[in-house]
Amino acid sequence: MKGYEKFKEQILKKTGIDLSAYKERQMKRRIDSLINRNKFNSYEDYYQEINRNHKLFEEFINYLTINVSEFYRNPTQWQILKDEIFPQLLTRDKRLKIWSAACSTGEEPYSLVLTLSELIPKKFIQILATDIDKEALNKAKIGIYSSRSVANVPPHLLRQYFVKVGDSYQIHDEIKQCVQFRQHNLLSDPYPDKCDLIVCRNVLIYFTEESKDQIYKNFYNALKDEGILFVGSTEQIILPARYRFQSIRTFFYQKE
Repeated sequence: MKGYEKFKEQILKKTGIDLSAYKERQMKRRIDSLINRNKFNSYEDYYQEINRNHKLFEEFINYLTINVSEFYRNPTQWQILKDEIFPQLLTRDKRLKIWSAACSTGEEPYSLVLTLSELIPKKFIQILATDIDKEALNKAKIGIYSSRSVANVPPHLLRQYFVKVGDSYQIHDEIKQCVQFRQHNLLSDPYPDKCDLIVCRNVLIYFTEESKDQIYKNFYNALKDEGILFVGSTEQIILPARYRFQSIRTFFYQKE
């Protein structure tokens, strides 16, 4: 199918999302699948329709931004966060500035609140959670999750902070109040500063090496001295020293 370069330009102009920053084969395959499913014959025809059909446009954004998440994804890493990383950070300040970047539908920032709530009072907890996908953020604010999504939540926390609604689970308002959700594009928007901890997991695998390089540099600048970056299980940083990070545990990097 021809016309992908022009389509990328149109999407950048309309949404601010630079498709060139993502691995092309993966991204093009996803978009082609969506176009074929909606029975369009070209990128141009599809773009013209999403430009006037809001429902189709929302479907495109949702499909593009790959929202696959769960609470306590890779539980061993969350145990290290609870037992080692948080206690280390809390020796400096009880009010940590934490950013959950590309937070999808909220499982990650809520997991951060639940983990911290076992260490400090909730009145000290405030998480900034951002994502490019407005619809995902809306779902996060509602806070209703499938039984599969909450499978790794420790049973005592599931009992304490969730209400069963049919086959789903709704998280309590006292946890939701600890999270501020905001739309944010990692490739083009300003980053928060002076963060104690940045969590960005299972997202950067979709970006090109050039884009990842810039994002890591931006994360470095967004952290306080000795602040920590927590990445996903497929996203170990090769040669972290080139970004002035040092690996303190697998998947945890400290700003030098």
